[in-house]
This record gives sequence, structure tokens and C-alpha cells, in this order.
Amino acid sequence: MATLKVPSHVPSPSEDAEQLQKAFSGWGTNEQLIIDILAHRNAAQRNSIRKAYHEAYGEDLLKCLEKELTRDFERIVLLFTMDPAERDAYLAKEATKNSSIHLVLMEIACARSSYALLDVKKAYHARYKKSLEEDVAHHTSGDYRKLLVPLVSTFRYEGEESDMSLAKSEAKILHEKISDKQYGDEELIRILTTRSKAQLNATLSHYNNSFGSPINKDLKADPSDQFLKLLRSAIKCLTTSEKYFEKVLRQALGKSGTDEWALTRVVATRAEVDMVRIKEAYQRRNSVPLDKAIAGDTSGDYEKMLLALIGAGDV
Repeated sequence: MATLKVPSHVPSPSEDAEQLQKAFSGWGTNEQLIIDILAHRNAAQRNSIRKAYHEAYGEDLLKCLEKELTRDFERIVLLFTMDPAERDAYLAKEATKNSSIHLVLMEIACARSSYALLDVKKAYHARYKKSLEEDVAHHTSGDYRKLLVPLVSTFRYEGEESDMSLAKSEAKILHEKISDKQYGDEELIRILTTRSKAQLNATLSHYNNSFGSPINKDLKADPSDQFLKLLRSAIKCLTTSEKYFEKVLRQALGKSGTDEWALTRVVATRAEVDMVRIKEAYQRRNSVPLDKAIAGDTSGDYEKMLLALIGAGDV
């Protein structure tokens, strides 16, 4: 469930393009006009605006935004204006350049549908002239590579059916491998990276009922083990993505300072998907509305864009 608010009457792409060009003209940039347009158009409408802008002015709208805007506001506007598959391809490439590589790649692989992930891989191939799998394999190693390469390579079944006998047998396999601390075992990796989300939920439910504790609790044997942390995050992202993203936001808005990169990434990628559920999970977990938490940790046009995307305020 998306939080993006699109007005009942949407101007034509050429009209929006003209207004954006006006926002860039004159002595200063009209940031509010940019927010009013781009924070209230869906992906298809934003793509049409970009095409209309290029046809009318001979320039790439994204490059114009990059020239006109700065800092966190620039990043959220640019990310959200991108096509979702193009955005994920960009995020994956950026992740290979910094310490967030494992987490961001896991998010893209686990929180998107199989069809969306396929589109991401096509966009990555077109933009960077390499396969996503190739770059993931190049920039990771050890157990991280064993997990992430199949995660980005898979095409999971998207149906709701589940096989309970299979769930029982694979829950046993998972428990045996975890009990023996074989966290990078190929069978454990195979189950997590290939089974449908419905089948995984059935398997993990059986795991909990049969062995007396949730799998993620058993994967906390060594809290300092970063690979175990990634495994737990992948399981949560695959089975209850709203709880996973709530935790990312909670940590991004924590007392030690705002993690603007994580906050921007989550809002830009989930506003058109499941931000309603994420907001509900955040309110339940923190007893504070997400919009209030964001307003308390951010300011200016960056704050306005974030709040518009999570549905706070009028169109």
C-alpha cells in the first residue's frame, strides 16, 4: 500500500515539464514547485515528464535537477524521479562502492518481486554494460558471495501455494545446519535463496513450532557476526518486509544521529509500494508516528520531500 498522493487532476507531462523548467529559471530554484510536482506523480507519470522535458528542452531532467539541487534534498528528488528499476540498478552500483554493499543488495534481491528484480537486472545491464550478478560476485567474497549471488540470480515463484511436507523437511535441514553453526552451508543457502516467499513462511512457521524458537533468534548465537546479521535481515526482508524496513528507519532516526542515506533509500523505494504498512509498524514499535520522527530529525526541503512521499500533508 503506497503513501504517494497523486491529485485527482494531473496536468499533462508537457505542462509539468514546463513548470519544472520555470522552477529552474530566474535568480533561484523554486524547490517547493519541484516538490509539488515530483512528489505527487507516480512512476509512469514521472517517466512521461522526463520524456516531455527532454523533447521540449533537449536536456535530461535528472541532470538539470542535479545542477539545481544540493545535498540530501538533491538525493531524495533524484532517486524518487528515477524509474524504479533504474533506481535499484543505481542503488546496487552505488552499494558496491561503500560499506552498505551487502545490506542494499540484499534489500533489492529480497524486497522486490521476481519480475521487478528481473527488470532491475535488465536496467543494470543496459546502464553499466555488465550483469548485476557479475558485479556482485566481483565485489563480495566468502559466505557473503555464497548468499548474495544466488539472491540476485533467483526468480522465485510468486504464488501463494505451499507444500507442508516440504516445509517440515526443510525446517529440519535449517535447524540442523544452524545447530551445527554451518551458516554458509549450501543447503541452508539454497532454501533461503530459491523458495517462494509463501513456502519460506510455511517452513519458518514449522521451524518455530517444531523447535521452540524463531529462526532469527537461533541466528543470534554471535551478535557480533555480521554475516549472521545479514542472514537475519534477509529472512525478515523476505517474510515481513514492513518490519525489516521499520527497523532500518528506527536505526536511521536513532539517538546517535540521523542516517540520511538509509532514510532516503527506504522512503524513495517504498513510497509507491508498502509505506502504509511500514508506517503502521513504526507506530506500533516506537509509539511515535513516522512523520513526527522524520520532522524531528530533518529540516528544510529535504524534510518536506520526505513527508510528502510518506503521505503527510495535502496534495
